[in-house]
Amino acid sequence: MKPFSFKKFNIQQQKNVFRVGTDGVLLGALANVNGALKVLEVGTGTGLISLMLAQRNSQADFLGIDINPDAADLTGINFKNSPFHLRLKNILQDLKIFETEEKFDLIVSNPPYFEESSSEKDKIARQTVELNFNQLISKSAKLLSDKGIFSVIIPAEVGIYFIETARENQLFLSRKINIRGIENSALKRFILEFSLQENNFEESEFIIEKSPRQYSDQYLELTKEFHVFKAN
Repeated sequence: MKPFSFKKFNIQQQKNVFRVGTDGVLLGALANVNGALKVLEVGTGTGLISLMLAQRNSQADFLGIDINPDAADLTGINFKNSPFHLRLKNILQDLKIFETEEKFDLIVSNPPYFEESSSEKDKIARQTVELNFNQLISKSAKLLSDKGIFSVIIPAEVGIYFIETARENQLFLSRKINIRGIENSALKRFILEFSLQENNFEESEFIIEKSPRQYSDQYLELTKEFHVFKAN
């Protein structure tokens, strides 16, 4: 499978691991990594999000975990081949049984979000077979530092449930980015950020495309340090 090239690193891809996609790019570019020193990514896939965050924050150390052996191997390759490799570590690990004394300043995830179905396509990465929202939220609440941030990208239609489940686990919504595929279209995704403390709430809008297959100025500006865009 063809590698995906960014300005400062390349992503090797393979058929058994969820490929580079817009959701991952958005989370990697928008998650609040400022001031973080220890970052945990849950469900690394190719390692894309951690690599983007490592480019944005030159001080943080990163740990990536994934339950899929193919994903863990691929993340390891992409981490090793990156200019940030000294700050990147990954392990084959199930979050549900992950134990550590460390607390993380940022926990980030592009989690599986479809209910289990008969489809085998990207089953672990896309379906809530190995990790559901409640498990992700409750475990992240325990691993977060006092002033840490838990940041996810999820489908808009499950946003209310996710926010309510987070609050039940004493995680309070501090930031919400409403993402639309194209201007004036229905909401497609939310980036949600939570903390253990009730802080000021921030909400914003993000448009991916200004017209079909034409990125918005907002998206181009956000990803200009990452994407290699071809000249028209």
